[in-house]
Amino acid sequence: MKMKIGVLSDTHMPEKAKVLPAKLCAQLKTCDMVIHAGDMVTMEVASALQKLCPNFKAVCGNMDPGQVRNKFPEKEIIEVGKFRLGVKHGFGPPDKLKAILKDSFKDDKVDVIIFGHSHSPVCETEGGIMFFNPGSPTDEIFAPYKSFGIIEINDKIEARIVKL
Repeated sequence: MKMKIGVLSDTHMPEKAKVLPAKLCAQLKTCDMVIHAGDMVTMEVASALQKLCPNFKAVCGNMDPGQVRNKFPEKEIIEVGKFRLGVKHGFGPPDKLKAILKDSFKDDKVDVIIFGHSHSPVCETEGGIMFFNPGSPTDEIFAPYKSFGIIEINDKIEARIVKL
């Protein structure tokens, strides 16, 4: 079973953008699942993403208001085949993010930790766990470019950052 997952975070709409980028939307339409790692800031983002891909998962972030927090958890474990994906927005200083997240999922036996918060893309493996931050598709304040991510899973996990 092969699964293609579109991953995004930190859309911060409508402050950072009025609509999701067209290139992002075109890619997400081809995905089997879409995961948003928090800081949507409005429920309209969730609605728009669900229209692109009905298999939509999300967690809330530190900037999400009550209506988003009430609908989406702070932490989610998603099983895809034999793999476990941990999703959490993250908090605190960016240089401590991986340590904070690792601690948060220490009892969950995850293969991947998908996160956001820093707006800066990350795709690296440490201690047998892949850390994946898709960056932000609408904001480049802490990154050299706007981006999102694609994770493909079959008998292994392949992930890549896509520049917008």
